Amino acid sequence: MKTAFITGTSSGLGRGLAEYLFRQGWAVYGCSRRGCDIPGVHDLLIDLTDQGAVAGSLSRFLAGVGSLDLVVLNAGILGEISDLVQTPLDELKRVMEVNVWANKSVMDWLHTWGRPVDQVVVISSGAAVLGNRGWSGYALSKAALNMLAKLYAHEFTHTHIAALAPGIIDTAMMDQLCAEADADAFPALQRLRQARGTERMPGPLEAAERLISVLSRLKDWPSGSFVDIREILEPEEYARLFGGGPRR
Repeated sequence: MKTAFITGTSSGLGRGLAEYLFRQGWAVYGCSRRGCDIPGVHDLLIDLTDQGAVAGSLSRFLAGVGSLDLVVLNAGILGEISDLVQTPLDELKRVMEVNVWANKSVMDWLHTWGRPVDQVVVISSGAAVLGNRGWSGYALSKAALNMLAKLYAHEFTHTHIAALAPGIIDTAMMDQLCAEADADAFPALQRLRQARGTERMPGPLEAAERLISVLSRLKDWPSGSFVDIREILEPEEYARLFGGGPRR
């Protein structure tokens, strides 16, 4: 039986991954601040920004696990959609704390844990490289997360690490992007609003299936690489968004 550890399993993509992998016969261990309601999924309530609690909590939670086939560092927040000059430094620090430093705490614990980990997928975003107006702390944090993955690849010599942008997914985060943020001021939001409710924006369970389908192909890239799932599954869409053709 394969074993996965996923962060942010209370909702969105993290919950979708936990449900999909459990249905596929995996042993699934998940953690979040609000808890996961999927029967059979091992669940840990934790705030990963509480750095002092991470190591002890994960050591107890995964004490009976001898190795991990997959780790998905998915937990994250969107933060404010606003011009960078209008975004308070405290807000940027808050987003970085969740999206970057909490993931560092988990990676540091995995390194200390010392047991085999085959593959780590860090959930990034196209926002990390597109730099569209208004994405502020989210884009900055995901760009930093990409470099975090690249740097850790030197230190996890027996683990393949990828920073993966999973494409647009219909989650609660989209409620803010599609209903609250100003699409006139921030034009990149218009594409999201047009895609919502269509096959271009799958729900969490379908998005999870897509992500799992590319796991083996991520290893075609050097460990530490940033990969957008559209580069693999939708090369024409990838070329339209990012320019140029796929690298594989």
